[in-house]
Parts: sequence; structure tokens; C-alpha cells
Amino acid sequence: MPAHPNLQHFRTTDFWFADGNIILLVQDVAFKVHRGQLVRHSDIFHDMFSLPQPVGDMIDGCPWVQLHDDPGDVLHLLRALYDGLYFTKRTSGDFCAVSAVLRLSTKYLIEHLRERCLMRLEADWPTTLGGWDKREQHATVDTRYCPREHFPHPILVIQLCQELGLDHMLPSALYDLSRYGPRKIAAGASTVPALLSSRSRAHAHADPQDPNTVIVRLDLSDLQAVFRGREQGQRFLAAFIEQELSGRAISANCANRPHANGHHCRESYYFIMLNLLRAVGGIATGRDADPLFSLLQGVEMLSRTDFSDGTRQCGLRICASCKEDFSIAVAKARREAWEQIPAWFGLQAKDAPPTSMSGRGEWEPIQA
Repeated sequence: MPAHPNLQHFRTTDFWFADGNIILLVQDVAFKVHRGQLVRHSDIFHDMFSLPQPVGDMIDGCPWVQLHDDPGDVLHLLRALYDGLYFTKRTSGDFCAVSAVLRLSTKYLIEHLRERCLMRLEADWPTTLGGWDKREQHATVDTRYCPREHFPHPILVIQLCQELGLDHMLPSALYDLSRYGPRKIAAGASTVPALLSSRSRAHAHADPQDPNTVIVRLDLSDLQAVFRGREQGQRFLAAFIEQELSGRAISANCANRPHANGHHCRESYYFIMLNLLRAVGGIATGRDADPLFSLLQGVEMLSRTDFSDGTRQCGLRICASCKEDFSIAVAKARREAWEQIPAWFGLQAKDAPPTSMSGRGEWEPIQA
């Protein structure tokens, strides 16, 4: 950068105020903004602007500083500082602003914006099972599951978490990614460059099918972790089927006991087992590598009335007591699965206990 940069060599944005008193030079983009607005929220900017400026070293009558950041990130940060950071509707497109503002609010110690971004990300990538279930409900519109309309691709989130040390959100992002088929996991995420940091963009590849997008892939170690986690989730569901459904005993208070020693309830358990085996085998359409969802579906089968006995629609002929017993078993298994997710993806030390949940019912930050 020359001692006296020529403004003609820089592009400007709508953050070029006539009454601005500081100029930020970010690669080939210049921003003329207000020193007080930046200093008010950031001690880093305060210290940066307090450095003496050489006499006569001005641009457009203002002192200037060079920032070694991404121009798009700086633009999002300035918009957040001047206009606020609001999300009128929860969409995947918000990730562009959230990731940029989080990255720079962390770097420049702008705490209120950092907290706002973390709250949004933690709602999308929760650390509690209750939060995950709310997330999944939000992504389901009229029985249609459409997570990518509401949340960014998990690969982008995984890389952001690794970049900023947000370990507590990694398990849910890795679990989300593991629900894709293996080929799709390896293929990576197709996205626009604006969603990537400079570091991530350096490892992205041009999308041969769309010149306006790039493909971001996990490195080999992360890819292996996702595949191992995917297999562990399937093993967990298979173990549940073996332990809780294969030859499951009827409830002590089974109302169907007088009829062939609870035949209707045993038959219902068998029917549920067959449907869950379809999920483990990858035969089910869509979410066939999602043990949390598959277990929930097992409970929902208890009250469904759209099954067919060959001539008419009907429900399972299982009694209330056996329903309650099975529902309790499923709830326990889902809690256990959620607690084990970090270990599935290798996010715990080998000698760590099987759960990394804190006393608040959240995953604790992963210790090296």
C-alpha cells in the first residue's frame, strides 16, 4: 500500500458519508464513515484511531486506516453498526450477514453484535435436544421438510465453527451433515463466494455447472469424522431395535393380555420394528440416516390411523399401557443418542465419559 493511496483506485459503497471523518481501506474498497460510531462500540477501533497520523497523509481530507479483512465482511459489519442487525424471517440467506458480523465483531471486540449473532446461530445449531426438536419443527412446513430454506448448508457452519472456535455448535452441524447420503456429503456444498471468508474461499473450487458459485468441501479428516459419526448413529438405532423391539415384552398392565397373550401389542411392536429397520437399511425415503427422527417416528406410529390392513385404513391395535411403556423407552433412547453425538464424531477424548453434557443440559465446550 503506497503512503498516499489514490482514491481513484478504490471502489466505494453506500457507506461513503459526506460528513464522515475516517476512511477505511479494505483491499480495493473504501468506506468513509464516522470515527465516533466505531470507537463507541470497539476498544480495538479506539486504539487503532488513536495512533498519530502523519501530517498531510490524508484521503479526501480525512485520516485513513487499512483493514486486513474481507470487504464484504466489513460492509455487513458497518450495516449492523449503523442500521442494526435484524432478522424478520428465519432463512438460510441470513448466514451471509451473521457469519460476517460474527467474524468481525469477534475480532474487534464488539460484544453486543457478537452476542446477537451467537444467539441466532445457536438457535439454528442448538446444544440441547429440546432446541434441536424446535429447529426441526421450524424446518417442516405442511409436512414438507425443507431445512436448506431455513438453515445454511452444514459444511459452511462447520468451517465457521472451526475458524472461530465455536466448538459447542459443531456436534449439531456434523449430525445435520451426516444425514446426507455419503456421495452428497463428499460432494460438498455449492454456494456463492460472498458466504465464505477469505480463508475458506482460498480452499473453494469453481462449480463447473455454475460460474457464479463455488464448491466447498470438508478436508479428509473432517470427512472421515462425518462418515464415522453417520455409521455410529445407524449402529445406535440398530441396537435400539434389537434391545427394545425384537421380541419386546408386553406391559405388565397390557389390556390385550387376555387376547392371545397380548397378540395385538406384540404385532404392533413387530410392525414398528420393520419400519425402523427400513430407516437403518436406507430404504426409507428421505431422512433414513437420522436416528433422532426415526425414533420419533416410532412413537408417532402409535397414534397413526393411516395404515392399511389390505382392505381399509386403520391404526395399530396396541393398548394404552404398552404405548406408554414404548414411548418412555423412546424418550430415554433419544436423550442417550443426543448425549452421545459428540463422541460419534470424535469430538471427545478417548478416555472421556460417554456424555459431554453440562449440568444445564447442554454440550460442554470440547477440551483439547
